[in-house]
Amino acid sequence: MDADGISLRVAHVLPRIGDQASGPSYTVPRLCQAQAQAGAQATLHVLAERRPAPAVGCALHRYPLLTSWLEWLGLAPAMARGLRRFAADLDWVHNHSLWMLPNVYAGRAATRAGCLLAVSPRGTLSQRALSISPMKKQLMWRLAQRAAIAPAALFHATSAAECADIRRMGFTAPVAILPNGVEIPSLLENVQHSALQAHRKLLFLGRIHPIKGLPDLLRAWRGVQDRFSDWELEICGPDDGGHLAQLQVLAAQLGIARVSFSPPLFDADKIAAYQRADLYILPSHSENFAMTVAEALGAGTPVIVSQGAPWSAVQEQRCGWWTPVGEAGVAAALQQALATPSMQLREMGRRGRDWMQRDFGWDGIARRMLASYAWAQHGGTRPPWIHLD
Repeated sequence: MDADGISLRVAHVLPRIGDQASGPSYTVPRLCQAQAQAGAQATLHVLAERRPAPAVGCALHRYPLLTSWLEWLGLAPAMARGLRRFAADLDWVHNHSLWMLPNVYAGRAATRAGCLLAVSPRGTLSQRALSISPMKKQLMWRLAQRAAIAPAALFHATSAAECADIRRMGFTAPVAILPNGVEIPSLLENVQHSALQAHRKLLFLGRIHPIKGLPDLLRAWRGVQDRFSDWELEICGPDDGGHLAQLQVLAAQLGIARVSFSPPLFDADKIAAYQRADLYILPSHSENFAMTVAEALGAGTPVIVSQGAPWSAVQEQRCGWWTPVGEAGVAAALQQALATPSMQLREMGRRGRDWMQRDFGWDGIARRMLASYAWAQHGGTRPPWIHLD
């Protein structure tokens, strides 16, 4: 293997890739693809789902569930066997996410084969994430999950906050802090910008889930809607657990004007939605990375992001607002952002797009991850993004 990790053999393990609204369903296959394009022998191992697998740019291995009754757990003995076979010829197994059996199979296969294990929690160790179904997670942690990832030679975090989560759980292995990459779309010439429409647009795009802080957004919007009558709010995404209906009831109770709820968008339609919007907003209580922020910035749209997401740099890069979590913080940011002239917002969007192109390209992220593997395996000069504390 080369000192920069280019020629290594790595298997990426993720339970699912079929949920297009989930960040890891896009970012993990894209990382695998970028590593393969850089020269590594990178493969992706996932559970087979009812829906057809989306196209991925790397070798894909799918394993059937033993029974749909335990789909939430991901019981797939065929995957456990397949990973053990693959691991015998690997340098690394890289596990992504936690709390399903594929995330246990990955660690066990690496340990049994004597290859190295990398672990990307993908937000699953945040205190907010741990508070969801806590009894199931505590049981899984004690029975299998902790032991499966304890031998990790390397952890990967997408932010300093996630690195702190890893340390809080007692792990001392080196942590590579690397963001997710982002595709930079072409600017669509045929997009009808809101400057040509009756209202300017504030967009939320993502899962409709309580962790996203959308009740805070609706209550904050009620407080600013009369002052900014030239703005409209669009909430776009898939319902998660019936939360959409709760938001619709809340909007009616609050007497909110100029708010719409739209179904999820993907691919070119999603890019067009970002580019039609004047502002993107993410009022989440907790985010590991918040891929939609990177996507919006890559599309040239400035952002409002809560401090539940690790995007303080939007202020340093002058392409958005980073505001405290909760109704008051969101309302304060809206007061400033909605009063910003359109030309200034477009300039902020250009700065954000330039930033994404400069620092978040997939080729660079993949090569830094490969260099992280190589350093953890062979030593040498420690890359500056790897943290020991």
